[in-house]
Amino acid sequence: MLMLVFAVLFLRLYSCKKDMDPSPRSADVWDPDSQGIPRIALFYSDPARFAKVSLFRSSVGHDYSDFAESCRSMKHYFQPCDTTNWYTVPLWSPITGTVTRFEQEWAGSKIEIAATDYPAFRFVIFHLNAARLFQVGDRLSAGEYLGTHIGAQTYSDVAVIVNDPTRQGRMVSYILTLTDNAYNALTGGETIEREDFVISRAARDANPLECNGDQFLPGDVLPQWKELK
Repeated sequence: MLMLVFAVLFLRLYSCKKDMDPSPRSADVWDPDSQGIPRIALFYSDPARFAKVSLFRSSVGHDYSDFAESCRSMKHYFQPCDTTNWYTVPLWSPITGTVTRFEQEWAGSKIEIAATDYPAFRFVIFHLNAARLFQVGDRLSAGEYLGTHIGAQTYSDVAVIVNDPTRQGRMVSYILTLTDNAYNALTGGETIEREDFVISRAARDANPLECNGDQFLPGDVLPQWKELK
């Protein structure tokens, strides 16, 4: 009888301990606030072809924001050099992953790729003149050729969407996801901090933009571009 009592007490204590253990994170969820931003991506093109890049949260282009912020461009636009034929700029997959979206837009195609090792991260490349018709579910290797930029009618732009714990999608800077080698190749080894490519949320909130639909109204007092050359 005494042994039975001890056995019951042991099971209750063990069960309580298991209930108190935090459940493991789902592999497809990532909290950029508490976990930071991993450096996992290659540069998606030839960095020598670009002269400057728009800042994350700038007023370049149009409103592209997430559920937590609004009226700001939460992606990067890359402007090719004047000596570059914009139609020949090559575009490559920045990560090993799976195509989760491929669709036509007003200029070329848009492709979205979920990273294999970090499935909460989806990389979006816009205005692609695709080398082939990609299908959802296609597997891509990091550095795999996707096609070329569509042409001189628009910049080349890249966005990164993170499946955060709310599962509503958070936008983070593509520059912050670059590996050290990729970042150094982009900046040419110059001493440029990654944060120089980002307008902080606090700075943007203190200097908010105004939008008419998804179009920015004039009056942005913050920098918009970072020169690469």
